[in-house]
Amino acid sequence: MSGPVLNRRLLLEEAQMTPDGAGGFDRSWVELGVLWAQIKPGTGRERGAEHLTVSTIALRITVRAAPDGAPSRPKPEQRFRAGNRLFRILAVTESDHTAQFLTCFCQEEVSA
Repeated sequence: MSGPVLNRRLLLEEAQMTPDGAGGFDRSWVELGVLWAQIKPGTGRERGAEHLTVSTIALRITVRAAPDGAPSRPKPEQRFRAGNRLFRILAVTESDHTAQFLTCFCQEEVSA
């Protein structure tokens, strides 16, 4: 049995909150590193949101496993970036009993 084909270069990013000087916070994204991945699309749906239509697409993104606590191990609330495309990470689990790969359940939102 062969493993996943990791042929997509993705940046792993994490949100960083900084005070905005007015009692709130600004969110910026910090790059944690580059991971090679396989992306498999799932189902999509469309909904209306404040004067525009937002399409959401569920994806399964597979990456090579990293130990718990390693900065290269994806976790929920982080995101992947591929150029202008953003994939929000919702959940992460081992792909199989060998734990050589991780499956990240992600969501891509596209505004139209």
